Amino acid sequence: MNPPTNTQTDTQTETRPTETVIFAEGLSKQFQVKRERVDAVTGLDLEVRRGELVAFLGPNGAGKSTSLRMLTTLLTPSSGTATICGHSVLADPASVRRRIGYIGQGNSGSYGQRVRDEMMSQGAFYGMSRAATAKRTAELLDSLELAPLAKRTVMSLSGGQKRRLDIALGLIHSPEVLFLDEPSTGLDPQSRAHLWQHILDLRRDHGTTIFVTTHYLDEADQFAERVMVMDHGRVIADDTADALKTTLAGDVITVGFSSEADATAARTVIGEVTGAETSADPGSATTAPPVTALSVTVQSGDRLLPRLLHGLDAAGVPAVSATLRQPTLDDVFLSLTGRSLREESAGTGSAGAPKLTPTESESLV
Repeated sequence: MNPPTNTQTDTQTETRPTETVIFAEGLSKQFQVKRERVDAVTGLDLEVRRGELVAFLGPNGAGKSTSLRMLTTLLTPSSGTATICGHSVLADPASVRRRIGYIGQGNSGSYGQRVRDEMMSQGAFYGMSRAATAKRTAELLDSLELAPLAKRTVMSLSGGQKRRLDIALGLIHSPEVLFLDEPSTGLDPQSRAHLWQHILDLRRDHGTTIFVTTHYLDEADQFAERVMVMDHGRVIADDTADALKTTLAGDVITVGFSSEADATAARTVIGEVTGAETSADPGSATTAPPVTALSVTVQSGDRLLPRLLHGLDAAGVPAVSATLRQPTLDDVFLSLTGRSLREESAGTGSAGAPKLTPTESESLV
């Protein structure tokens, strides 16, 4: 990525191309934990254009939440610069806050407050008139299917309903940019699907720029235009999901043979057709009947597989089985870091920044 030159660092309004709404250069954050320095984010560079939906991936402790808290003015960077809609997070945080919505990992509503009253209070925090807040509240409650719950207390809502309320609170002032930190964590599959439909509708209807962290790789793969992979406090990959899977992971073709002799003879044919090295597939020995299988990682596996099977037949070593597995974003992370993002994300807690208080981590007012 080659971000535009920052010629006016930390001034109240910096010159950026109008289509660039999130920009960071050299953004870093260090914490002191038990007399030791923890580098939560180191030299973060990113650029997001208006209307994009960007997924921010990485294991616990990678620095994702810390990055979001700096971009949303909840944490002061140790170094570097960042602008949101042309306004510096350091020099003009109030202008940044007026233009963004932030939904953190915890529920932000006051549990004893009624849903509609909570929305009205949020509008007042942003300086909106009572009439404008009431109109916006009605729109959001209706679009997020919360209207029947308007008089219920926040504590009486289900997990999915609370997350929809969080989004409504973050959207009360019609922000240009919406930051979501693990929005669907802990929700059942149906609630996750409904939540994402609301997010997609929001982007389609209002052109909102959406920047989301998630541990659900299927969400990033299915919905995001761009995927950024973060590890050890910095972005290590940034592209579309398809491009990352094609260039960093590749398709895996596994071909089974009835004997070790056939498999040995097939290695030469596979190498000639694919131009890649084969590896033994140990799991094939457990099949019934047992086969000896070879795997090879390639690009455009759907096109290579027919040619490969034809070549094996012509060489007199026909395959008895063949599978094609297309890569996942977890394969991308494994290729980049040598470990599985799914396994890393399955652990609890974060080794990154210390936990903030609810006020620090969830409120922008």
